[in-house]
Amino acid sequence: MTTSNKTIRTCLRGHQYQKSSDCPTCPICEQERKPEQGFLAVLSAPARRALEHNGITSLEQLATYSEKEILQFHGMGPASLPKLRAALQDNGLSFKN
Repeated sequence: MTTSNKTIRTCLRGHQYQKSSDCPTCPICEQERKPEQGFLAVLSAPARRALEHNGITSLEQLATYSEKEILQFHGMGPASLPKLRAALQDNGLSFKN
């Protein structure tokens, strides 16, 4: 049997949640912030935060970056690239070469 080192935490908005990592992100707040539509809605929370942290909130902004530049963002992984490529392609855009 494995033991979990989860601790109960309370975020600034009063949500109580359990976490085993040092990550301060409240999963309840994160779920409430998740867009319901658009290319950011299909990404994982870390990937979405990575783009938002770097000021990328539209496909037009995303198209000004190369795939290599996007992968340098903390929280962005290779699993997100196919989703981003598809979103760009569906809108007649592509990553910068």
